[in-house]
Amino acid sequence: MRPRLAVSSLAIAIAVSAAMPRAQSSVPPSAPGKKNPLLKLAEPWPDADTLKANRIEAENRPLFRKTEPLEFTLTAAFRVINKDHNPESKVRYPGVLTVAASDGTPRDIPVKLSARGHFRRMSRNCSDVPLRVEFPKDGLGGTPFEGQTTLKLGTGCDDSKEYEQITLREYLSYPMFNLVTPTSFRARLARATYVDEKSKKKNGPRYALFIEHENDVARRAEGRIVELPRVVFKDLHDETLTRMMLFEYMIGNTDMSIYAIHNVRLVQKPNRTLLPVPYDFDLSGLVHAPYAAPDRNLGLRSVVDRLYRGPCRSLDEFESSAAAFRARRTEILALTDSLPDLERASRNEMREYLESFFRTIDKPASVNKTFVDGCKPKPTM
Repeated sequence: MRPRLAVSSLAIAIAVSAAMPRAQSSVPPSAPGKKNPLLKLAEPWPDADTLKANRIEAENRPLFRKTEPLEFTLTAAFRVINKDHNPESKVRYPGVLTVAASDGTPRDIPVKLSARGHFRRMSRNCSDVPLRVEFPKDGLGGTPFEGQTTLKLGTGCDDSKEYEQITLREYLSYPMFNLVTPTSFRARLARATYVDEKSKKKNGPRYALFIEHENDVARRAEGRIVELPRVVFKDLHDETLTRMMLFEYMIGNTDMSIYAIHNVRLVQKPNRTLLPVPYDFDLSGLVHAPYAAPDRNLGLRSVVDRLYRGPCRSLDEFESSAAAFRARRTEILALTDSLPDLERASRNEMREYLESFFRTIDKPASVNKTFVDGCKPKPTM
């Protein structure tokens, strides 16, 4: 594996960044501008003790220490927020998140909300936009959000029962991958009540999910997030990449790109090893959302049609990664029975879909046929 340091790109990026004008302020305010991501490569690494302390702190965030659905109420100008369909918009809207503190008393937390995403943000696809929740620096002690800065909130496409099932199915994708590798995003299922601040109209409670902050994913791996453009397969840690691609194949997800850093984050270790970590699985075959359709360029008829998009490996290399899934087969399948509100039809469909994957990796001969003989060489994805 040969990590790319992109030194020349870094120099160019610094010059471009210095020449760019600052964005004008607006009301509601826009999100703060991001630092040039390539600057991260030049930052010194903390010592081993600090990396370990950061890992332990991230592992013990209260939000992800429990699995039962988190009840909360979110009050904001949802009539305005749900009309924010421009993918380039960075407008932040004030809101109040009400949640029970550790002593059981309700706590009002002032937050900033912004619409996120692309596909679900389009009005033709969803009426409710996914959200990013920005927390204050102080006042979170004793709440489930202690230690959090910003979190992605999956809200569901609308308030129908059908999309409740989609939220539950997407949520289950996360603990399934957690069973196979700790180098994965954690998610917390929630029951959200949304209150429009002007009309006081309530919507919910509805299922939602919080997705772990990418920096905490990196801290748990004793690394850091980097955004290197145009990364190819040979730049990445072999086993982590193969395991990720087998997982994407298992859930039938093709909506990702390492090269474009789409629905994938890169964690860099102190030795410069790069670990790919996927997220956002709503367009997968396992979730099977009504709005989901595969990219036409892939030649798939439906999102339930699987396509392996990873690097070609030897049978021994594929077998090594497949063994991690086989070892967790019973627990992965059991997750489909872990949510009482997941309807029988959804549960059965998910289970049958997963069983077909495990049949594919059950024996070396089937692994060889699908992933070795059937692999089409490609340098990236």
